[in-house]
Amino acid sequence: MNADERQHQIVALARRQGEVDVAKLAAELTVSAETIRRDLRLLEKHGLLRRTHGGAYPVETAKFETDLAMRTTRGVPEKRRIAAAAVGLIGDAETIFIDEGFTPQLIAEALPTDRPLTVVTASLNTAAWLSTNTPITVLLLGGRVRGRTLATVDHWASGMLGGFVIDLAFVGANGISREVGLTTPDPAVADVKAQAVRAARRRIFAGIHTKFGVRTFCRFAEISDFESLVTDTALPASEAHRYSRLGPQVIRV
Repeated sequence: MNADERQHQIVALARRQGEVDVAKLAAELTVSAETIRRDLRLLEKHGLLRRTHGGAYPVETAKFETDLAMRTTRGVPEKRRIAAAAVGLIGDAETIFIDEGFTPQLIAEALPTDRPLTVVTASLNTAAWLSTNTPITVLLLGGRVRGRTLATVDHWASGMLGGFVIDLAFVGANGISREVGLTTPDPAVADVKAQAVRAARRRIFAGIHTKFGVRTFCRFAEISDFESLVTDTALPASEAHRYSRLGPQVIRV
């Protein structure tokens, strides 16, 4: 197996498993740990993986996106803290947009139920949970359902959002960077997110630290569009300060 074949297999394993470990890769591919580390450095340079201590995880691209099932297994305690902190910022908002994805779903589950709220969402899971478990009024955006995230997209969803003026939008992203802003791999998803950003008076990004510094295919918003970025404490304080200089408050929980 040459280097290109080995690196292709490493990426395939990372995408299938959600992450890879240096020691396990070295044993499986019968090469040294240092060879694997070189491979991971190169794959990170090419934007396919992000290295961690002892391994790496896949970066989402135009050709690869994690599904909802995988997202529910990674960083769950951190995502729950992020969701709770984000809900603490709703203030007097009465109409709320909740994005697709697992962290936004946790935000929905943490919303107060002792006051009148209306939630607009593209997420089938979020709409079903809120409708079943709370008195919150739920408006589900119409459109084509993406099997990977169980959320609606295309002109039906964007068109409905275009008719709303929303108090607060909780928005997620596959990547957020100081250079290019917020991104997602799918143009149809990017269109819905961009319309939500335009429709909302206030916008809050909520996402785990691994989203930061990542760029995917379609840009849908600027950092300065958001009043707050809510993430976990694994984002270094120095990096959080760099993002805050672009406008939003950065909250690490």
